[in-house]
Amino acid sequence: MIEIENALKTLTPNAQFAVYDDGTIDWLSPDIDQPTEEAIQAKLTELRAEYDANQYQRDRAISYPSIQEQLDMQYWDAVNGTTKWKDAIAKVKTDNPKPSE
Repeated sequence: MIEIENALKTLTPNAQFAVYDDGTIDWLSPDIDQPTEEAIQAKLTELRAEYDANQYQRDRAISYPSIQEQLDMQYWDAVNGTTKWKDAIAKVKTDNPKPSE
């Protein structure tokens, strides 16, 4: 039901509503028109496509070394004249490419 809530919040950001486990919606904002089922389904499709298109971002986020590790790599790269940090970041980006637009 969270997906339906997200769709409704995107379509009607100032509306008040409740979504139940069975998909029933209680519309609590009489001054705001409730979106049609077709509008909600279209927004769900759009939000799912956007979520799927950004999978590479989620994959990258868990693949990058921690900030502490990255800072350590940068320090030692500066001391030793190496490129371990740049190489590590490039590998994450190569392993999880951004989709072409």
